[in-house]
Amino acid sequence: MSSEFWYKEGLRFGCKVCGRCCCGEPGYVWVTTEEINRMAKKLGISAIQFEQAFVWTVRGRKRSLREFSNGDCVLLNEKSRGCKVYEDRPVQCRTWPFWQQNLNSQKSWEKTAKFCPGCNQGKIYSLEEIEEQKNRNNFFL
Repeated sequence: MSSEFWYKEGLRFGCKVCGRCCCGEPGYVWVTTEEINRMAKKLGISAIQFEQAFVWTVRGRKRSLREFSNGDCVLLNEKSRGCKVYEDRPVQCRTWPFWQQNLNSQKSWEKTAKFCPGCNQGKIYSLEEIEEQKNRNNFFL
């Protein structure tokens, strides 16, 4: 790997399951058929029922999880603030916080860390692991 990455020594992250990354500003959480099937199974409903309740089509082709009017993901548990399908959540959610916009600079990461209590905590992810996560997520953007 190139030494041009400011995070070449790795970054720490340990999810606190706080739900902060699942709420706030509106956005898209892109989902695949496979992910829909897994999440539906986790909730004990059919994929069709899951799509009707939790998914909407964007620009006639891509599917995204719905949000409440305040920007919270529909799968965010109101009481616990945890994800209802955490173990089966979409790749886009699994790759947080290793998204391009959070890795653009050390300043971007520090801003993310102020928002996300899991940043700079827990496991050290190597440059290779970070790049793998970033690239898995970029597929959906």
